[in-house]
Amino acid sequence: MSRRRPETSSRRGDRGSATIELVILLPALFAVMFIGVQAALYHHAREVAIAAAQEGARAAAGEHGSEAAGTTAATSFVADAGGDDVLANATVSTSRSAGTAVVIVTGRSLSVVPGWNPVVRQRASMPVERVTSP
Repeated sequence: MSRRRPETSSRRGDRGSATIELVILLPALFAVMFIGVQAALYHHAREVAIAAAQEGARAAAGEHGSEAAGTTAATSFVADAGGDDVLANATVSTSRSAGTAVVIVTGRSLSVVPGWNPVVRQRASMPVERVTSP
């Protein structure tokens, strides 16, 4: 009669393999998760910046609009959208010529990576309204 080895001895080589798999996979999982969150934060900041620039351009391009009106409209839009919690250190520059009003909104997106805050810059332009006589 031959003795068989217990099956547990063949499984001894697998001991701790789940721990090793977790040590390898969890950092990769967290990296993917943080990249997704960072992409969402950047996208949201970019959308707020372009909406603020468009709002400022509309105010500056009105028949009685001005550069100051465009700057005020864009700045208040950023503040209403969350201010520094969405677009940190936001600055607005407005220019208006006889034919075009241009608003540029620049700021920094929030970041989940310490020390790295991506810059967001969006520009909107609109033709200046003019009343013409027939």
